[in-house]
Amino acid sequence: MAIGVEDQGSIIVPPRPQPERRLKRTDDIAEGIKDLIVEQSLSPGDRLPNERELIDQFKASKSTVREALKSLETQGLIRSRTGPGGGTFVGQLSRSRAMELLGNYFFFRQPSIGDIYAVRIELEPELAASVVGHLTSADYETLERTMNLYERPPRDRGEEYRQRLAELDFHSVLAELSPNPILGFICGFMHNLLRNLTICRQIYASPNPDLREQGLHYQISLIRALKDEDAESARRIMREHMEMARRSMEQSEAIVTRGFLRLDRKP
Repeated sequence: MAIGVEDQGSIIVPPRPQPERRLKRTDDIAEGIKDLIVEQSLSPGDRLPNERELIDQFKASKSTVREALKSLETQGLIRSRTGPGGGTFVGQLSRSRAMELLGNYFFFRQPSIGDIYAVRIELEPELAASVVGHLTSADYETLERTMNLYERPPRDRGEEYRQRLAELDFHSVLAELSPNPILGFICGFMHNLLRNLTICRQIYASPNPDLREQGLHYQISLIRALKDEDAESARRIMREHMEMARRSMEQSEAIVTRGFLRLDRKP
């Protein structure tokens, strides 16, 4: 049954808004298949109509339907399986894959550390407040287990780097636990950008015991606020944490950049 506006006991699918530019036929069919998935309330793992049925439904050639299906498969929305029991099935785009695809947008327009922290300072306090009252004992164990990875000073630069990534993992765990999926995804995406920025990898591999200690202090305080179900304290602690992290990261960025400039000036 279609999903849409109810009209005297029947369900009517409202027309799809017309795009500014006309879609290619394959894109149009791909959108139609997505509508079909919604209208039939299909879930990941459910089988789609076979190729012949899609050809008949969309009045399209075999090659055009196959191209549309390939486009949806590339997007992670469907998957194909050959052999006995094979066919085309509804897929589910993973969180990591969605972030990877979105990250490609920034491949040639890399944001700065300041850009990323400008967003983190605004959103991560709300992220911390959003999980208040929603965490289980297992969730706390996961957060505390992540913190255990950087509770002691690193033995070498390799461990320093791994500890810094674990600090980001703490925030990514919070993002995955947020009951607001949009807020959680955006914050998680910020963490991925930091992991992948070349300048951040240089910073993370450099000794910075003060940042590790300060980060632990804020995270321990945050855990206490979350267990007390004190949303306002969680929001305040996270904002202070993000502001401190931004200052430290931008200072480290300046030091690393100056080092590169000195190397470039050597004869």
